[in-house]
Amino acid sequence: MPFDLEQIDDVIHGRVRLGIMALLVRDEIADFNQIKDQLKTTQGNLSVHLRKLEEAGYVKIIKGYLGRKPRTQVQISQKGRKAFKTYLDEMSRLIEGARE
Repeated sequence: MPFDLEQIDDVIHGRVRLGIMALLVRDEIADFNQIKDQLKTTQGNLSVHLRKLEEAGYVKIIKGYLGRKPRTQVQISQKGRKAFKTYLDEMSRLIEGARE
């Protein structure tokens, strides 16, 4: 089956956003600092990418406290989970087409 380049989601396709989504599909929810450390990115850079994912409805940002310390967590939404699956399906078609 041929791939459809229009189905490659630009919101997910960026390296950092792809990493965020892959982490959240696996873990469902993650602390901001955990994501920052795992992806080896800066706080500012991660914030920009999370905002883009949040605006698309793919993640939810949860602010709270752990004891007296501020805590920011990121959780994947159902829309985000579905978008990531669609992204992976289209990338698989693209890769298979390139191998033929």
